[in-house]
Amino acid sequence: MMIEFQSVNYQADAKLIEFTNKRLQKLEKFFDRIVAIKVFTKVTNVSNRINKEVEVSISVPGDNFMVKKTCKTFEEAVDTCASSAERLLMKFKERAREKAQ
Repeated sequence: MMIEFQSVNYQADAKLIEFTNKRLQKLEKFFDRIVAIKVFTKVTNVSNRINKEVEVSISVPGDNFMVKKTCKTFEEAVDTCASSAERLLMKFKERAREKAQ
């Protein structure tokens, strides 16, 4: 599984990249045939403090998933994206099992 990290209009800290990689590596527990994960982070121009946006694209054989969250911190947004992706991957795996039977 390859994880590609992109930060849009800012320089990402090494700690954020490391946290993101560790958190998204855990997705392999839920579906082991993940081909690639692309992570896009950016700061949106809004007046409130909830302006950190994370978009995660997950490629699996036969399908692609996209999860997008906006939170106060990038870490929180990555964590919520990963949690949503876990649910999506479990549903996808169940549907694939049902089709195989």
